[in-house]
This record gives sequence, C-alpha cells and structure tokens, in this order.
Amino acid sequence: MAHPLVPQIIDLAKPVAASLGLEVVSAIFKTNQSPPILRVDVRNPQHDTGLDDCERMSTALEAALDATDVIPDAYVLEVSSPGVSEQLCSDRDFSAFKGFLVEVRLSQPHRGKQEWVGTLSGRDQESLYLSQKGKAIILPRPLVELVRLSDRLET
Repeated sequence: MAHPLVPQIIDLAKPVAASLGLEVVSAIFKTNQSPPILRVDVRNPQHDTGLDDCERMSTALEAALDATDVIPDAYVLEVSSPGVSEQLCSDRDFSAFKGFLVEVRLSQPHRGKQEWVGTLSGRDQESLYLSQKGKAIILPRPLVELVRLSDRLET
C-alpha cells in the first residue's frame, strides 16, 4: 500500500521533472527505515536516463520538497532510473519491446478472454496487436488496462 504522501510528492515532482526534460515514473516512501527513504524514479524520454539526469532531478526536487515542507521530518531522497519496467506504457516502450512476449489484461472480456499472452506486434490508436503461435490477435485498445513483459509460455 502506498504511503499517503506519495500523491502529493508526485504532484510536486512532475513539474520539477518536466522543467528538466524528464518524466516521473513512480515514487515510493519507505517509512519503515530510519531515516525514511523517498525513492523517485525518473525517465528521460529522449534517451537512456543517465546519472546526470538523476543528479539534476535530485537537486531540484530536494529544493522543492524543502520549500513546501511536505515531509516535515528528516528523510533520505534517492532519485534513480526505473531501468526496464515490466509494464509497457509509452510509445517508446511498445516500439522497444516489439517481438517480446507480453501479458495483456483487458477491462472486460474480448472474444471470451480478459487476459491474453502473445508476442507484441505493435499498437496504433485503435488496437493492440499480438501474435499467438503465428496467429494475429487484434485487441481493442480502449479495453487494454495493462500490458507487461511476460516470462510465461505462450498459450
């Protein structure tokens, strides 16, 4: 369960990241450690996220957090790259992982199934395209809730 301050932190971090040409991917506040650790993952949409991106975000976000006093007590700020995420979100993700095995969860059943596993062929505004054992599968994009990399066998 996410810490109740995480939505506020993300709201504060997004414009800071945008001003640096970055995107906030996620935030986790680990309060079970002393001092608590706030981890914010950022991504550079133009190229691989580097140490310089993380350092710039860390400096800017620390100043913004201190100015608002969202976190009143001492904490440690960690800014990092999320690395390869299991979940595919951006056009860049779908392009980079074309040909990889993915699991797809739909908001409601399509052709009798709500979960699909197949090789990612692509996506456009209307559809998500998979291949299952050479057979083309077209899923309506408005029904797609989640697409993530899979380590399961194709079914």
